[in-house]
Amino acid sequence: MGSYEWYFGLDQVKKLFALDKEELIKIIIDDAKDLFAMDGVWFQSLEFTRGIDEALKFDEMAWKRFSIIEAKRIMERLNIEPGGGIPALMNCLEQRQYARLNKIVFEKVEDNKLIYKMATCRIQEARKRKGLSVFPCKTIGIIEYGNFARTVDPRIKTNCLVCPPDDSAKEECWCKWEFVIEDSNI
Repeated sequence: MGSYEWYFGLDQVKKLFALDKEELIKIIIDDAKDLFAMDGVWFQSLEFTRGIDEALKFDEMAWKRFSIIEAKRIMERLNIEPGGGIPALMNCLEQRQYARLNKIVFEKVEDNKLIYKMATCRIQEARKRKGLSVFPCKTIGIIEYGNFARTVDPRIKTNCLVCPPDDSAKEECWCKWEFVIEDSNI
């Protein structure tokens, strides 16, 4: 059972180890849904009481910290050291909670460059179903993806190619990001 006992308690660990693969996958997906449901409820609580601008300021602060925490946990789980370049970033992006719920695509992969797009976005689609405006997530995405990528490899620069509120968002995808290592000694 490993070192999980100290964290969860022996009874919880035994219950998890007793589950089959299908049940564990369902739990992982449900946990990802719960994380983003909580994020959405939290954000909308601020949005409806204090307005979108103030809610975005708080969201930026939260994602600035969370994206680093998430990257470090993924790297630890995958045994990835900082500085692994584009291959390490791809591995980590595939392990994000977003990747469990949204269709992500690695559109262009080179030694020093990656173009990544989110073809579907559970958050935007939920807002649409509720009759809410498109979530203007570009400023948050710049912080979030930039911090995530720099945590994986400090040499990686992040550029937003398209993201709401850009008018072209959702023509082919909700958002598209370019990750570049400008260091010629890759």
